[in-house]
Amino acid sequence: MDSILFSVENGLATLKLNRPKVYNSFNREMALLMQQYLRQCIEEQEGTPPVRAILITGEGKAFSAGQDLQEIVAENGPNISTILSEHYNPIIKLIREIEKPVICAVNGVAAGAGANIALACDIVLAAESASFIQAFSKIGLIPDSGGTFFLPRLIGLQRAAALMMTGEKVPARKAEEMGMIYRCLPDKKLMKEALALAQQLAQMPTKGLGLTKRALNRSLESSLDKQLAMEEELQIAASQTQDFQEGVQAFLEKRKPSFQGK
Repeated sequence: MDSILFSVENGLATLKLNRPKVYNSFNREMALLMQQYLRQCIEEQEGTPPVRAILITGEGKAFSAGQDLQEIVAENGPNISTILSEHYNPIIKLIREIEKPVICAVNGVAAGAGANIALACDIVLAAESASFIQAFSKIGLIPDSGGTFFLPRLIGLQRAAALMMTGEKVPARKAEEMGMIYRCLPDKKLMKEALALAQQLAQMPTKGLGLTKRALNRSLESSLDKQLAMEEELQIAASQTQDFQEGVQAFLEKRKPSFQGK
């Protein structure tokens, strides 16, 4: 059975981590397959429906427990350098480089790299029973997969340092309160709400949302002057899209716009 289930419907691509017996922990096959599907979401091929939004979630009780440690200790298993340079770093870069909304529905525990893959997404929803754990210190490692980049920016340096050094488990409700995630939802409502949000974004002006994401990415390391200049540049590009023309026309005609993602 594939370690990731992938489907595209009405502009929405869904990636479901599918190694539930090991809490969706990542091995090489799963990491490379995730990269393949994320690239497929970028590369619009003739004859296939375009992807306009992406939803990532997990099968079973966990979102992802991070790295499958059995792979590391296996006789011919990959070393740490390979795991980071070939498995996780490309996944994080793809999530940020895809100029389309990436929504993550955290259905259970998200630990180690699993937590940081979730936090790299644009919008994170989580079930009340879910939790986030920077588990690296428990085995003498440092946070990877972009954790030291994203988490301090989401919740501040002090909190990030404490969570990373202690490995404290953060329940989803507390994660929402500290600004780590967008929303915490009752378990039974998570997938319904995540799917509704993803479907909504898949019908919005995709080019404009992509340019918004580009601006947000640059803002992480930009000055105000540079950011203002970039906003001007990207706003001009957004104003030249078909969806902008449709949005203005729909507003003037007092009707709901029909965006095509162009």
